Amino acid sequence: GDPKVPVLYEVERTRTGKSFSVRSVKAIQHGKPIFTCQASFQLSQGSPVQHQFTMPTVPPPEELLTQEELIQKFLQNPNVAEGYRKRLTKIQAQDVPIDIKPVNPPDIFSSEPQEPKQLFWVRARGYIGETDMKVHCCVAAYISDYAFLGTALLPHRQYRVKFMVSLDHSMWFHAPFRADHWMLYECESPWAG
Repeated sequence: GDPKVPVLYEVERTRTGKSFSVRSVKAIQHGKPIFTCQASFQLSQGSPVQHQFTMPTVPPPEELLTQEELIQKFLQNPNVAEGYRKRLTKIQAQDVPIDIKPVNPPDIFSSEPQEPKQLFWVRARGYIGETDMKVHCCVAAYISDYAFLGTALLPHRQYRVKFMVSLDHSMWFHAPFRADHWMLYECESPWAG
């Protein structure tokens, strides 16, 4: 989508039940769909059975550089090839409404394959509010698509891809959270093709 153009959202009530509801959403710009999703909603219900993955051991976000700081550091290096310098400058010029702090930034000077896994601390820039959890879910969904494609390319550093798109992904929100507080995103790409 184009961040400078308003988005028209068409929402269809697919199913409305007592505990579960489903909505089909289409985002439109310039008269064409740029995004579709199917969102399922459930009334909050407690459960005696609960568990989750262990939080990875990583440095806290306060100890890491932002994506902008990393790009600036790379641009100061005279060994950066001109083509790569242009791509970094283009990335730097984008107005992204999120703060990103990679835990283990990829070595941009290496063409060696790397494991298709990345960890990022991310948060929305600015205060979102405390009253509407749905807004925090929407922001987290926006952020979630950010690092998928770069993660899939890590094993293929020798290739220059001109166009990539993530076709679909699924999200579940199990508990309230704040998208304007630091969240650790763990991205893995078990398959690409």
